[in-house]
Amino acid sequence: MTTPINDKKQEQDIVFSRAIKTGKRIYYLDVKRTRTDDLFLAITESKKRVTGTDENAQVTFEKHKIFLYREDFEKFTTALQDVIDFIHQAQPEDEIKYKTTDSEESTEQAKSTHKFDFDMDFEV
Repeated sequence: MTTPINDKKQEQDIVFSRAIKTGKRIYYLDVKRTRTDDLFLAITESKKRVTGTDENAQVTFEKHKIFLYREDFEKFTTALQDVIDFIHQAQPEDEIKYKTTDSEESTEQAKSTHKFDFDMDFEV
């Protein structure tokens, strides 16, 4: 199978990457290069969507992206840490109700670490 030119170009732009798998979602943290060789962070949330049933089931992936540039790292991480601290104080670990996930391993992993969900929408 041949990869379209655009896909090859996007893969070549990634210089470092990490994937975080959590149930029906995967978060990708990709370090990419701009045309001027500056590095930036691309955060992608990919959610699996199944429509239909049995033989008529169709699987699609809904993706949301955030681009975070070096000059914004400090403000972003400070704000993110403030939000995480607030959540930990407002809802102690023993009060958290964990969602059911696709596998026992994911559930146990969620319980053993401090996890949080946040949803950001940016207008383009």
